[in-house]
Amino acid sequence: MPAEAPIDDDREALRAERAHLAESRAALRRMREHAEGLSADTAADWVSRQILEALLDQRVAALADHPDTPLFFGRLDRDAVPGEDDELPATVYVGRRHVHDGERGRPLVLDWRAPVSRAFYQAGPAEPMGWRRRRRFGFQGGELTAFEDEPLDGRALGPSAILTQEIERPRSGPMRDIVATIQPEQDAIVRAGLPVSVCVQGAPGTGKTAVGLHRAAYLLFTHRERLARGGVLIVGPNRAFLAYISSVLPALGEVRVDQATIDDLLGEPTAAEDARTAALKGSARMGEVLRRAVWAHLAKPAEGLVVTRGAARFRLADHEVRETVAALRGTTRYGAGRAMLAQRLAHRILVQMEQRGGAPDDRVQDQVARSQPVKRLLDQVWPKLTAEQVLFRLLSDAAFLASAAKDDLTGEERAALLWAKPYRSHRSAKWTAADRALLDELRDLLERTPSLGHLVVDEAQDLSAMQLRALGRRCAAGSATVLGDLAQGTTPWSATSWKEVLAHLGQDGEVTELTTGFRVPGPVLDFAARLLPHVAPGLAAPRSLRAGAGSLDVRAVDDVPAALAPAAAEKLSLQGSIGLITADADVPACSDALTAAGLAHGVLGADSGGDERLLVVPATLAKGLEYDHVVVAEPAAIAAAEERGLARLYVVLTRAVTSLTVLHRADLPEELAP
Repeated sequence: MPAEAPIDDDREALRAERAHLAESRAALRRMREHAEGLSADTAADWVSRQILEALLDQRVAALADHPDTPLFFGRLDRDAVPGEDDELPATVYVGRRHVHDGERGRPLVLDWRAPVSRAFYQAGPAEPMGWRRRRRFGFQGGELTAFEDEPLDGRALGPSAILTQEIERPRSGPMRDIVATIQPEQDAIVRAGLPVSVCVQGAPGTGKTAVGLHRAAYLLFTHRERLARGGVLIVGPNRAFLAYISSVLPALGEVRVDQATIDDLLGEPTAAEDARTAALKGSARMGEVLRRAVWAHLAKPAEGLVVTRGAARFRLADHEVRETVAALRGTTRYGAGRAMLAQRLAHRILVQMEQRGGAPDDRVQDQVARSQPVKRLLDQVWPKLTAEQVLFRLLSDAAFLASAAKDDLTGEERAALLWAKPYRSHRSAKWTAADRALLDELRDLLERTPSLGHLVVDEAQDLSAMQLRALGRRCAAGSATVLGDLAQGTTPWSATSWKEVLAHLGQDGEVTELTTGFRVPGPVLDFAARLLPHVAPGLAAPRSLRAGAGSLDVRAVDDVPAALAPAAAEKLSLQGSIGLITADADVPACSDALTAAGLAHGVLGADSGGDERLLVVPATLAKGLEYDHVVVAEPAAIAAAEERGLARLYVVLTRAVTSLTVLHRADLPEELAP
């Protein structure tokens, strides 16, 4: 149990810990003041000065002290060995960032990512890792209020009350970090090496998103210089989700990590299309179709090449041009191949110059490569292309599509891909989300896509093969952390195998499964898990560590809109955030019902996280979000709204951290029957 200082020794220990907290905060303030006093004026030039100023600004931001966020949350103790020369102190404090005493250089708090801090998460009676005691601290609004000791000598102890309280603490606003509550199986994923790509199959409430974010923070700490060059990118399903997780990394001292949706990376869609066509375009088979479509633009030369230099004329026969083109075809990106063709043709001309007694150099070769005769031949044989030109031709020219598709697409599939009403040109074409992934593939066939150092992809089960290939290109020279739940796949192309996901990404990664839920109460998780045999029969049912008595309330009502306001008011009398989740089409009616009852609320949008305590949440935006209390309106309507509606309902039913109320007038989906 938390030691609320019931005896004198505990009171004295609590005073000592509070004094250490005050000393640590004062040291952090001095560290920040020192960073603020540094100047970039010593840089050698303007560019270096700008870079140094940016780095100093990041350093100052990383040293921010948030009064309501504990500087440390744990402590490790061991017995000092007399006479042993050991730089590691007998007591270390573990926190969100490193804090040291500037005067003596003494570490007051060790960063949770430091190698020695691993013992705080991994040490146990079976393997104490050289430590004899772990201490956890309880905080209230930044004030240290309690501590709890766990001996590591094998004595059996009950569950940690402080750990349980932290996990169950009501939330409001954006997602919090879990650095104080990381479990051993989660820590093993977080600390996996940079070269290793990790795939996490995580049931609701297992903390997979938090694990992915903490892994990014750990890698940035451990491989700072390398990742500063390549960069780290977090990819989420929508902007509301990104807003929800936006505070986690800054709270851990990492302020320079980009976040994006797949539409941010590939381009916003400007048109819609039916699910079957989108699924077809998202198929990995389209990769080979696009490759053939690009290289089909090469043409045989109608004549050779003649270059005039002064009074001399130099000629390459058409068969020599064909040989040069054939040697380059398919060995490089299309755009690079065009540039290389110009240089190789120019080189063959230079050989003729040398044979006639000349002494041309590289400048002469560049001049020949840029000459009008060579440019005319390039435009005929290896024309310039854009991704939009190629896709426009593919989707509007039946003969060209058939030639590029060969046996990879059936006649029926080719007919489905062709535009019913072709656009006039690629400049006026409107592109769907699936088209954007095809355009990205085409751009990479033309010019190489730059690679990041590390990529974190959340809700990866909802991405098509072509979208995954697009992300894979962005970590081709790096690694990835892939997060998701096959049971929560709600798109027409949702993945059924993580090995396939990793293959499309081009990563040879390890698949780890998290099945223990720390956030969702047991009755809620068990209720939702009735859908698992129907949405993901191959997955094991998740289990919750929380008994959650009274957390589930399923009510049959005569009028769902009329029942919403009383249910919401009931939740507002409790602590924490409230999400009222409904089918997208019913959002206006639910919002109107709350307004009529005088309940202040917000409506979650695709581009915003929503700051109100009570939020009306469209079912399609609920994925990845958590609320202390959830009210679900008419589950049958959610399940019937889309092809994979049962998977959507599974997502919706697992958003609650403390309580779930289900209101229904129509019969519940039969798959929810016990």
